[in-house]
Order: sequence, then structure tokens, then C-alpha cells
Amino acid sequence: MERLFRFIYQYRAFVTFILLETLCVWLVIQNNHYQSTRYFNTANSVAASIIGVSQNTREYFLLREINGSLAEENAQLRKKIEQRNQMLYQSDVRPIKDSVMINRFDFISAKVINNATNYYKNFITIDRGRRNGLAPGMAAINEAGVVGKVKSVSDHYAVLISVLNIDHQISSRIKRTGHFGTVQWDGTDPRIIDLKYIPRHVALNVGDTIVTSGYNAVFPEGVLIGLVQDVKLNEEAQFHTVKVLLSQDFGKLNFVEVVKSNLKREKDSLELKTIGEPR
Repeated sequence: MERLFRFIYQYRAFVTFILLETLCVWLVIQNNHYQSTRYFNTANSVAASIIGVSQNTREYFLLREINGSLAEENAQLRKKIEQRNQMLYQSDVRPIKDSVMINRFDFISAKVINNATNYYKNFITIDRGRRNGLAPGMAAINEAGVVGKVKSVSDHYAVLISVLNIDHQISSRIKRTGHFGTVQWDGTDPRIIDLKYIPRHVALNVGDTIVTSGYNAVFPEGVLIGLVQDVKLNEEAQFHTVKVLLSQDFGKLNFVEVVKSNLKREKDSLELKTIGEPR
């Protein structure tokens, strides 16, 4: 405290000058309309800028929480869309609405914490596991389209087998014609996947949309896979050679929604009982 008084005393002339200048400025602002208006406009602009910077900084540090919240919301909206589609389908096809069929899929949002695209067999790690209801065999999608399928789970994590894995096949359908096939990556370009088993009589066009078929009760029907980029048909070939541009850019993958099929066990049990183990 003594040092403070000593400092003020030593620079008393300068302190007095600053106080008098401040008083003069205040008197000018108080007694002149133009200066008063300019002062308050400038002060408001500076305050708004400071508040804006503070708000942007706070939002930046909350981005992860915001993204997680949006991913959860997307999962809930996707479930409602699936329920609505099932209700529309049943109102057209079935005389009685089946609540179990309407709610046959649940969606669990998860963040990608590890992702590979440069191997023949690529896998994706997410931050949800057994405690969140995940199990091997569940599908993973997001707003861009198909991502993969759950391979293994622990209590808090799960590993997905990516679409970019030469061992992974997905039942698919040409949206325009309704013909079914299978998509499988050939291990080369991470943006291109092969569409197989499309008979030669099918008229395929570049730009045709390829979606999931819904046949395996893992993926919901109609999830986007990609667009036909190239079609070739050899003279003696039974099937077209089709290249599909993936809708999903796996180099930018951040969030996924794991699809829990509530009827898969019933379907698999019935098929096993009726047909037996696949050969």
C-alpha cells in the first residue's frame, strides 16, 4: 500500500492530468448530442465485438458436445422416419398396423475414434459398446449412407467392419429398376465399390442410385450406398461389371448411427429352423 501511495505521489502531475482529461471528455459527451451519440455507438460496437468473440470462443470449446447432441438428435429423427415409412407401408399393404414392425429398428449414435482406409481390410472404432446395447452384426450408417457392420464389442467400445473391407458384402438394390445385387469393395479406390450379380438384361444407366435392399434385416431398406459411375458388359458375360461411386467419404467420417434390428433374431431363427445352416 505504501508503494502505491509513493507511486501516485511521484506521478501526481500525470495522474492529475489523466483525471482532468477524463472529466473533460465526460463533460463534452454529456453536453453535446453529436459526441454523445458517437460515443455510445462506438461503445456498443466495441462491446458487441467483445461479446461476439467471447461467444464464438465458448462455442468452439463446446463443439464436441454440440456435435454429439446433433448426432443423438439425428438418430432419433432417423428412427421416426423409419417408423413413419413402416406405417405408410402397412397402411397400403397390411390391413392391421403392427407396432412391432413399426418399431423394428432403433438407432444409437456414436463417435468415430479410429478409422482406416488404406488397407484391404479396414475397420472403424466407435465410442459405444455393450453397455449401450451394441452387439456384433448390427449395421452402422449415417446421413451420407452406409458405413459398415459391428464386428466386435467391449463394454464401452465397438469395432466396425468397414464397407472398405474386401470381406464385407451388402445386399443392395437399383432404386430405379428394383433389381437386386451385392456391393463389395475390391481393395483399390476408397471412393469406388463394385456392384455384382446384375443380370445382362437389366438396363443400367450411369447415375443410377444404389441403396440397401433390406433383405438381411440388418440394414434398413433404402439406405444410400452410391451412384453408378461406370457400366460394362462383356459379350459372353452373365452379369454387368458395375462401378459405384460411394456416397460416403470415409476420409471424413466423424459420427455414425448403429442400427439395432429388433426382429433380426426372429428372422434368423426362423430361417435356421426352416433352411438350416448356410453352406
